[in-house]
Amino acid sequence: MLHILKKISIEANRSFTIHAFTLDQQQPGWDDTALRAWYEKHNIEYTILSKDTYSIVMDKIPAGKTYCSLCSRLRRGIIYRFAEENGFDTIALGHHRDDIIETFLMSILYSGQTKSMPPKLLSDNGKNLLVRPLAFCQEKDIIAFSDIMQYPIIPCNLCGAQKNMTRLKIKALIASLAKENPKIPSNMLRAVGNLSPSQLMDHDWWDFKSLQVEESEEV
Repeated sequence: MLHILKKISIEANRSFTIHAFTLDQQQPGWDDTALRAWYEKHNIEYTILSKDTYSIVMDKIPAGKTYCSLCSRLRRGIIYRFAEENGFDTIALGHHRDDIIETFLMSILYSGQTKSMPPKLLSDNGKNLLVRPLAFCQEKDIIAFSDIMQYPIIPCNLCGAQKNMTRLKIKALIASLAKENPKIPSNMLRAVGNLSPSQLMDHDWWDFKSLQVEESEEV
């Protein structure tokens, strides 16, 4: 994502500035030496902020429960705070197509809600615009491109580290369905932006009580 934004910035005559923000959650084995070297080699302004959210997550989450909810909430709060304190009005996150459709299906199956992650969103306080430039990119393509470019990837001991994660089950489900019909993932993404409220059951979007057959006029 940063690679793409950097190219867009240059082609747009630097109509916007880029500042890379990395959160060091103080997980065991963290080493950002290669990442810092990459930033500096490509003349990218950056901040690597160290906050021990790892210990908080490990302490607060009971054994067998997933880390995702608390971990993401802590990260999100730190990112928003950093952006606000340093005058950044737009926050770009690296969520991709697979993240969006997996979240979509997880919300339906486990929360009873039809929602996902939009490619563009205004924060609750209206101070930041959240964008997801990779919303239409497949995870496998991003991985392949990352391997070709040899980006300095720092492994995470929280995200995806638990075998019982719901997201991993949903990812496997979508993959199995895609083997029979390769269009399923792209159809799911299209469904997120192709709602038909009158064909659903949300009373806030459709006034079911007032629906009635119109009486024909007598001639």
